[in-house]
Amino acid sequence: MVQNVYCVGRNYKLHAEELGNEVPTEPMIFLKPSHAVVKADGRELPFPADQGEIHYETELVIRIGRPYEKGMAVQDLVDVAALGIDFTLRDVQSILKKKGQPWTAAKGFLHSAPITSYFAFPDKEELESKDFTLLLNGKEAQRGNVKNMIFSLQVIVDYIAEHYGLGEGDLIFTGTPEGVGPVAKGDKLELAWDGQVLGSCIIGSKES
Repeated sequence: MVQNVYCVGRNYKLHAEELGNEVPTEPMIFLKPSHAVVKADGRELPFPADQGEIHYETELVIRIGRPYEKGMAVQDLVDVAALGIDFTLRDVQSILKKKGQPWTAAKGFLHSAPITSYFAFPDKEELESKDFTLLLNGKEAQRGNVKNMIFSLQVIVDYIAEHYGLGEGDLIFTGTPEGVGPVAKGDKLELAWDGQVLGSCIIGSKES
């Protein structure tokens, strides 16, 4: 059962730069409701059709398998991983940024956090030897690798645990690489790990 859903913003330098954002000096954490999580099992996702552009942000997702204890290595804390998409209402987010308001309306809408099937959490060497990718209508749109993160997985779990708490069943979306962009109704998005597609979804509309 999914508990808290933590997300790391701007954790890849080139992504921060492509949106004109400053590169953070410490992890930038926000939350999505657990109700945002849905299986990326080929289903159509009914999204708002009247709130501007919706952007994909492909990420490695890790699941916490046991209660956090200070000094615990990430390899002992995480049991499985997946790939996910942090869908974002980009126009809404831009307005919220200007007003200095929280991002929940832009990040936390229903079905905004689809994740693939889980796979065993690899060790550091294997993680850094494999890329994750997003295919948009069959063409590669994003490619990322955890070795390019600003803040490592160890730094992320320690930071979240210290500031907010971290326990069994929590998910962490660990940040997206460059290449984010908009989706349109009918688009098919496929998430792949080392070239193997683990899940997919189709963009729908609440008006359909």
